[in-house]
Amino acid sequence: MLAAGTSTRFQGTKQLAPLGDRPLLRWAVDAAMASGLRPVVTVVGPRSGAIEAALPAGVDVVRAARARHGISQSLRALVRALEGWRQVGAVCVGLGDQPGVGAAAYQRLAAAYDAGATLAVATYAGQRRNPVLIARPLWPRVAELRGDVGARALMEQVTVTEVDCTDTGSPADVDTAADLERAAREMEQ
Repeated sequence: MLAAGTSTRFQGTKQLAPLGDRPLLRWAVDAAMASGLRPVVTVVGPRSGAIEAALPAGVDVVRAARARHGISQSLRALVRALEGWRQVGAVCVGLGDQPGVGAAAYQRLAAAYDAGATLAVATYAGQRRNPVLIARPLWPRVAELRGDVGARALMEQVTVTEVDCTDTGSPADVDTAADLERAAREMEQ
């Protein structure tokens, strides 16, 4: 789970903004936990003690010291943290500001990996969104990413398996206070 962004369009600490009965970030992390995939790792920025404190037990935390240099730094920190976990053959990458992504999206990406995918992306109504699965053989390419470039750059280099997740939740992200209000309304429905 990537949650190290600086939230420049959001006033305050976006990850901790209240949404229903918990902070925004917890919705995304809870979905990853509910998927049954392990380990669940959340990447935070260099000074994120309050964010770490809001995470549930069982979540590993990695600090991306250079997070302000773009999403590539968070993705690289995540892959570096998992290098020693030999039993982990792929990572499903979600974003901490997408509270409507469901556990089933992660499970479907894992099933695509089990079927041979090395790079898989969730699609919603035909549009590529998150989460994204990156298999271990692609991790060296992640290490080469720089700036505000994420898995989309990898999609230009290798075959992508698209996984329909339309019925698993919403990929809408929360970038502004208005987005947070929209997410709250959607959750009430």
